[in-house]
Amino acid sequence: MPHIANPDFAEHVATSFDRQNAMHLIRAEMPVVEHGRTEIHVPHWDGIEQQHGFVHGGVVGMIADSAAGYAAMTMVPAGASVLTVEYKMNLVAPADGEKLIARGGVVRPGRTLIVTKAEVFAVRDGKEILCAIMQQTIMVMHGKAEK
Repeated sequence: MPHIANPDFAEHVATSFDRQNAMHLIRAEMPVVEHGRTEIHVPHWDGIEQQHGFVHGGVVGMIADSAAGYAAMTMVPAGASVLTVEYKMNLVAPADGEKLIARGGVVRPGRTLIVTKAEVFAVRDGKEILCAIMQQTIMVMHGKAEK
């Protein structure tokens, strides 16, 4: 069983997510917070569409970045925070469905850097269609709490 550096990680992550105005702006929710894994769900609505009626790739990137970043946050000690330093994303299909689900997970935890991944699915008629794959590097900021 992997070491849990902060037994209150779920509460810490939920509090941080609630402070993210960007997630409120796009109507995102985070119904899953587990050690090393999170999910962010966003309904498809006209305020986040691009010119073809799909969810904009920038929004897809936002939820992939946040889902994977929060998965990393579940691994760090209390009093530490995390910050994205890099990600690479492939958009593999249009983000076209009733909602999007971003599933983030930790690939390799580390004291200073955490490597994560995320997959984003468009849900249409109950079926999940992969629309993006992301790999990310997170920096752990020891002793630096969030604002």
